[in-house]
Amino acid sequence: MHNAALSGRERAYNYVKDQVLTSLPATGVFLNEQELADRIGVSRTPVREALLMLQAEGLVEMVPKRGAHVPAMSGRQMAELMDLRGVLERHAASKTLAAGAPPVAAMREVLARQEELADSAAAEQARAFIDWDSRFHQILIDAAGSDLLSSTYAGLRARQLRVGLAALFATADRQRHVCGEHQAIIDALEAGDAPLAHAKIDDHLEITLQILLRA
Repeated sequence: MHNAALSGRERAYNYVKDQVLTSLPATGVFLNEQELADRIGVSRTPVREALLMLQAEGLVEMVPKRGAHVPAMSGRQMAELMDLRGVLERHAASKTLAAGAPPVAAMREVLARQEELADSAAAEQARAFIDWDSRFHQILIDAAGSDLLSSTYAGLRARQLRVGLAALFATADRQRHVCGEHQAIIDALEAGDAPLAHAKIDDHLEITLQILLRA
C-alpha cells in the first residue's frame, strides 16, 4: 500500500517500528514525539497513538513525564525469541521438504546478496545485511504456505533486526559466519534431510543467542 493511502498513525507506526527501533543506538533512548512527527510529516497525535500501539507489543515503554523509552531486551526475552523462531523455522522446513519444494533457489539468491555485504563494517551495510538476513528466513517460512505462520513470523521482524544488528557488532566476522550458517541450512534443505535442516537451524539460532548473551 502506498504511503499516501496510509493513515498518519499507520505511517508513524511503520516508521518507528521499521526505522527507529531497528537502528543500533535505539536501545535505552527516549523517543521525542515532536521530532518524530516532524520527520514523518504528521502531527504529534498519530505519533502518540503509534507509540501506544508499540507499547502494547512490548517494543517501547511509556514513562510518565519522559515519554516513550526503548527498553533493552533481557537475556530471557532474547532466548524466548530464538526459541520461537526455531519452532516456526523447523516447522517450515519440515513442511517444505514434505511437499518436495524447499525454497532453495530463492534462499541462495538472498545469501549471495549477504555475501556481497559480508566484509563491510559500515553501519549502513550492516543494516542492509540484516535486512537480507530477515528475508532469508522469511522465504523459508513463506514457503510453508500458511498465511498465519507467515504473519506470525513477520511480526517478530523488529525484534529480529535489533538482535541481529547487536550480534553483528558484538563479535568479529559475524557476517561471514552467518553466511556459512545460512549455507549449511540451504545444503540440508537441498539434500532433503529434515533432521539435518532442523539441526542447522538450531545451530544458527543458538550461536546468535550465545553471542548476544555474552555481549
